[in-house]
Amino acid sequence: MTSQHDQDVAALRAFNRTYTRRLGLLDTSYDGSPFTLSEARVLYELATRTDPVAAEIVRALGLDPAQVSRTLKRFAERGLVTTRENPAHGRHQLLSLTDEGASAFATLEANTKASVGGLIDGLHPLRRARLLAAARDITAVFEDDAPPVARLRGLEPGDLGMVVARQGLLYAKEYGWGRDHEALIAEIVARFHQGFDPAKDDAWIAQADGAMVGSIFLVRGETPGAAKLRLLYVEPDARGMGVGRMLVEACVARARALGYQRLDLWTVKTLSAARRLYQQAGFQVIEEAPCRRFGQDLVDQIWSLDLGA
Repeated sequence: MTSQHDQDVAALRAFNRTYTRRLGLLDTSYDGSPFTLSEARVLYELATRTDPVAAEIVRALGLDPAQVSRTLKRFAERGLVTTRENPAHGRHQLLSLTDEGASAFATLEANTKASVGGLIDGLHPLRRARLLAAARDITAVFEDDAPPVARLRGLEPGDLGMVVARQGLLYAKEYGWGRDHEALIAEIVARFHQGFDPAKDDAWIAQADGAMVGSIFLVRGETPGAAKLRLLYVEPDARGMGVGRMLVEACVARARALGYQRLDLWTVKTLSAARRLYQQAGFQVIEEAPCRRFGQDLVDQIWSLDLGA
């Protein structure tokens, strides 16, 4: 049985093979032009930069300097590029396209746009939308060298439904809980919305790399001075980033700021990662009892935090 890492590598390699075949990137010429793919990329950099030097193109494309030098030499021999002295640095010559080079680029650009346009125009709108969304995501991932950082924000349109959907899917996958659990989450979310009072309730969405990676809700309790922490979850890929701790700390701080004396929560003993977060935040178990929930034998737990302590 292959590891998850091996499966991930295979998936990306399969994408590479499909992508290069569908766009004809393995052809000896690019989009029917007299250029190879690497030559076309160098030509693009020359056309879209103002008086670049060779080193700029090397850095932009990640190509070997000798390869770029040979390409520029061929372009010069074909009358596509010209050079002139760089007044700021005598050893680095400034590059620019000749009229013939600009014309060659314009033809290449038109052919490339037509080729890619034909590819996406031939797709069903649903698949076209999926392809373009994935392309934007892939571009963003490879252009952003900084590690993803989680931040908290308030609720936005669509968040309530996403919280229900994601928790329903994740708990079904990780713990085998079925529609009863999803229905419970939907009921809690609906009650939160219908009875929302900004002086007593609040909610946070954790976001990283433009995606929702967790949530937590603060709702007033049944007894005066008591609030409830509800709907804490963290996406699997965001675990280890401190998202859960951030969410719990925000909920506790807001409960204090709203004047609550106690913060309670319900969980089950199976959710060990969540229980560690509660324990680290100072919560203590005050009730525990076996139960039958979501088609499984579980152990209910009520945790409480004294906000005045």
